[in-house]
Amino acid sequence: SQVSVRLPVVAVLGAMARIRRVLKLSTAAWIAVYMLVSSLMLIVNKLVIHNLGAPSIILLCQLATTAFAVKIGSIIGILTLDPPSLHHAATFSIVAFAFLSTIFTNIKTLQYANVETFIIFRACTPLALCVLDYIFLGRHLPGPRSALCLLLLGAGAAGYVVSDKSFEVKGYFWVGCWFMVFLFDMIFLKHAADNIKVKSNWTRVFYSNALPCIPLSILGMGTGETKKMDLNRWNVSLLLLSCAMGLAMSYVSWQARSLISSTAFSIVGNVCKFLTITINCIIWDNHASPQGLACLSVCLVAAFFYKQAPLRDDYAAGGGTGKRYLGHGLIIMVGVTLICIPHIQQIKNGIGDRINERAAACDPQGSQKCAVRHRHSVQCTAAAC
Repeated sequence: SQVSVRLPVVAVLGAMARIRRVLKLSTAAWIAVYMLVSSLMLIVNKLVIHNLGAPSIILLCQLATTAFAVKIGSIIGILTLDPPSLHHAATFSIVAFAFLSTIFTNIKTLQYANVETFIIFRACTPLALCVLDYIFLGRHLPGPRSALCLLLLGAGAAGYVVSDKSFEVKGYFWVGCWFMVFLFDMIFLKHAADNIKVKSNWTRVFYSNALPCIPLSILGMGTGETKKMDLNRWNVSLLLLSCAMGLAMSYVSWQARSLISSTAFSIVGNVCKFLTITINCIIWDNHASPQGLACLSVCLVAAFFYKQAPLRDDYAAGGGTGKRYLGHGLIIMVGVTLICIPHIQQIKNGIGDRINERAAACDPQGSQKCAVRHRHSVQCTAAAC
């Protein structure tokens, strides 16, 4: 059975290797493939998480299967993989750290903030990335047309969520943490794709999937998710399909990232999400307002007319003078993280004290019970108690 589980993944890997040798895809074609795989991956992940209910274990299976399949593919000779290197391992350890940090802050954002808040901040990432591209990666600032498109992207996303009657912005702390981590993830991964010399894209795929497996395995076992999994034939098939999609997603995302700027890559990601929302409104009855659909249309049109900024002449001639500043940026990011960590517990304690005070004001006799019941809310009323 173990062999049967691996066969579809290896088949996908072999098919991708053959297609890569036969076809020389253009940048636009790679972006189209990335968007297709990303959309399918979203659907498959929704199904498998809904059925298994173990997101950490599912992600671990996807990463471990991808790393294992790439290694086996290199052994049997259907793809090229660089020999083990401490330089690659050290560099992609930062990639793994950024990847897991983005996932963690994303989860915390969705736990303490609503989806509308997240959509606004996600749509605004290209506005910050175009400046970071200029500082760290040697790109020009966007031209007038592209700058207008970026503003329309942010305005369109904001208009969509404001058109929702239940719109409310909250959870600033964790969405701010996610925003900073996401920006670093986009910039550093683009730096790694451009400057870490590898024989093939499969080396990036292998290290970026293998290195996060260790912390994820500890996390998955610690949460006890393995006890909740229902591994019937249908669920195992879905899990296997998600692993095959994860392999394809990892390869095409690295390939697309190496061909376009981090700002353009972020816009492509936004377009995927806007298309998902649009399809969701068409297929399911989510009662999207005409104003919301019009705002999504503005986002799609703005993304279509966006043109990524070219590299600056001084950067190209100097062989990438932004590398030094990227290292400084990494040091600053780590420093800010270390400074913020001691304050996180203080913030949590302050929120807990505020909840207890509201609970005591509601019912001094049963404040402890009320505080437990409303531990995720700072609004406690006598009626609620």
